[in-house]
Amino acid sequence: MRIHLGTDHAGLEFSTQIQHHLASQGHEIIDHGPVEYDPLDDYPAFCIRAAQAVVRDQAAGIEALGVVFGGSGNGEQIAANKVLGVRAALVWNISTAELAREHNDANVISIGARQHTFEEAASFIDRFIATPFSGEERHARRIGQLAAFEQDGVLLPDPRAGRHDDPMTDVSDSFDPEAG
Repeated sequence: MRIHLGTDHAGLEFSTQIQHHLASQGHEIIDHGPVEYDPLDDYPAFCIRAAQAVVRDQAAGIEALGVVFGGSGNGEQIAANKVLGVRAALVWNISTAELAREHNDANVISIGARQHTFEEAASFIDRFIATPFSGEERHARRIGQLAAFEQDGVLLPDPRAGRHDDPMTDVSDSFDPEAG
């Protein structure tokens, strides 16, 4: 499988170790991160390039996934999710790595390099790669709704629309400031 990696300075050491780990398992590694340590570099472009490459490869029928790293993994996940077609999940244990694929068909994961040991991160990535999407109807339906929203911004109808007995419903149309 082709694995795209993206990181900034905070994940550079992890990324180098992960490249060796994954290559030893027979994966093709494409590194989109920095070529040298720069404590002032910024993660968005590195992570977005990795995410774009995953989508491009998958569209071409190439089996590919992505892993992005940063200090916490939060910003890196946000950056990857800006790419149309990416479903990036923040992973912090084996269960979240597995569920990211099994339920959400995530194609990118994000890991906080300052939050985990190399061994932990490697185990999360290994599980992510090894876990297939379940294909269950409810998960496929939800992923379809997200993909549709990405395309046209349309949501399913709001079940609370038009209800005036729900305190969370916007009833500004029925409010009369003169009635006071």
